[in-house]
Amino acid sequence: MNAPKAKKRDKILEIHGHQRIDPYFWLNERENPEVLQYLEEENAYCDFVMKDTEDLQELLFQEMKARYKEDDESLPYFFNEYWYVVKYQKGKEYPLFYRHFKSLENEAELMLDVNEMATGKDFYDVGSFSVSVNNQLAAFSEDMLGRRIYTILLKNLETGEFLPDKIENTTGKTVWAADNQHFFYIRKDETLRAFQIYRHQLGTSQEEDVLVFHEEDETFDVGVYKSKSLKYIFIASSSTISDEHWFIPADDVFAEWTVIQKREDDLEYAVEHYENDFYIITNEGGATNFKIMKTSVDQPSKEFWKEVIPHKKETLLEGFEIFKDYFVVEERTEGLLQLKIIDNISGKSHYLPFDEPTYTAYVGINLDFDTEVLRYGYTSLTKPSSTFEYNMKTHETKLLKQQEVLGGTFDSKNYISERIWANSRDGKTKIPISLVYHKDTKKSAETPLLIYGYGSYGHTVDASFSNVRLSILDRGFIYAIAHIRGGEYLGRDWYDNGKMLHKKNTFFDFIDAAQFLVSENYTSPKHLYAMGGSAGGLLMGAIMNYEPQLFNGIVAQVPFVDVITTMLDESIPLTTGEFDEWGNPKKKKYYDYMLSYSPYDNIEAKNYPNTLITTGFHDSQVQYWEPAKWTAKLRDMKTDNNILIFKTDMKSGHGGASGRFESLKEDALEYAFLLKLEK
Repeated sequence: MNAPKAKKRDKILEIHGHQRIDPYFWLNERENPEVLQYLEEENAYCDFVMKDTEDLQELLFQEMKARYKEDDESLPYFFNEYWYVVKYQKGKEYPLFYRHFKSLENEAELMLDVNEMATGKDFYDVGSFSVSVNNQLAAFSEDMLGRRIYTILLKNLETGEFLPDKIENTTGKTVWAADNQHFFYIRKDETLRAFQIYRHQLGTSQEEDVLVFHEEDETFDVGVYKSKSLKYIFIASSSTISDEHWFIPADDVFAEWTVIQKREDDLEYAVEHYENDFYIITNEGGATNFKIMKTSVDQPSKEFWKEVIPHKKETLLEGFEIFKDYFVVEERTEGLLQLKIIDNISGKSHYLPFDEPTYTAYVGINLDFDTEVLRYGYTSLTKPSSTFEYNMKTHETKLLKQQEVLGGTFDSKNYISERIWANSRDGKTKIPISLVYHKDTKKSAETPLLIYGYGSYGHTVDASFSNVRLSILDRGFIYAIAHIRGGEYLGRDWYDNGKMLHKKNTFFDFIDAAQFLVSENYTSPKHLYAMGGSAGGLLMGAIMNYEPQLFNGIVAQVPFVDVITTMLDESIPLTTGEFDEWGNPKKKKYYDYMLSYSPYDNIEAKNYPNTLITTGFHDSQVQYWEPAKWTAKLRDMKTDNNILIFKTDMKSGHGGASGRFESLKEDALEYAFLLKLEK
């Protein structure tokens, strides 16, 4: 079977006196039968190339699925007189939401069976589930396409009946007011930007809903949430570099919204409430790695803010949790997250002890103010996700639940994790790399190694456990995470030096990390593979252009690769809100810089690695046509006989298939591709 060839229909794109010719621009015509035919041809070709791995894919899928406990359930948490639990039943793909009145010994009440809701649907996702203050009603949201456009539905939990209220075109989130008659939700505009907050009254139509906030600045998105104290409802409007928060009492939906601090360029802040004060984490006054302030509810603006925890150059403050007698801070120092416990009465503090070289720790669900018990989570590359209770007074730790790994003889002692530091090409920067491998795997030039990266939006890819990953670790692979600039692994400067006009640092860090692994004899280019998705797919496209000979194979998931064309099209979701991440190419300096690295624009007639590209037809984050155009151009220009396959899930969006296990088939395809190359 011959590889598909997309037709060329040159379109001239001109700005700043510069022309780009795009022969595959027409692939953005979603309803065009020729586009659909091309995508189906690419799918058929992918199946053809991978046909010799069908048995392996099925083996991997069953292997991965067998590690999950099918009749699993979440750790219960108590809130407003009820214990809440999410359960999964054997043979079913979707969760069931339960609650128990006051005691787990009382009969479980089924609030929603998502399996019933998903029956007969190709895709189904519940975005949120929120119970009214009087515990009588539930608002939940559904997406049946994968574009993350949710419809809010309401259910009477006492009668089991669905209410006629139906709210469309939302982010899915609902925040109940204290009167049990109103809730707030967020609408999306035509670019899928969250831009309006509405108030809905039960029993009325969506047309009657009241607009309470409209964000007109297209670089900002809005959110709505309730304070942990339940006393206030907040609206947050945020861009990459600026925040603005408004509030009303939760028991007065008709109150006038009060701004905490008006937006300013480069002023970021987030707010929580306790007693008479707002607690604020912010970068105000040049606090690059953030500090924590507090201010009276009656005097919220920044001239009244008082410092609680100062800024530290070497430590990034990522969040905090307030209790009656304790204050818990999430700190990141030298890449590792630490949980600091502060006694509000004595002022003394201590850290929870974590002793692995690389790991993830985080504050869990803690809804009770008046407690001395902290619930937190912990995982590492060798340790499954676990939830603990820590008594902040006695310093005693209790394991509540640990992710079970079934279907084999998993033992964390059989795996080794390490963290090493690669030398950057600038001679000054050290790039952290987390690694995991089976204890029987030897480091050598013949050892296959998969290196993963992201490096955008300040998002940090921490070292966490994956029972799916065991399928390649047990087959002799080393798995590595490159903590490259563009994330916040080493603080806010680490992010700032990997975005805008510094974006190439992200790509070069990844390449330097990969070359370091080769130089240290962990692997060799013949057995080196790279993987990344979304903005990490941009990373994959860039490294393929810069150093194609360094990798034997690339897996690019839902890749953002046509940077300039996308960032010039403000009708596309996310574009306007990301000018502070990538730059605005309507300004020449950003256009020129983007043009120098945009993967689609920099494809050349040369050899490229074996490549698997995936996307979802309904993707709302990275439109399907970006990877489609990229594939077509690569196929036309590359000079090698290496594999190039492109798979479009015609039923899903950015997050892949819905359901608990369907997405494992995508993992199985990717791993089968890597193992095929290792034959």
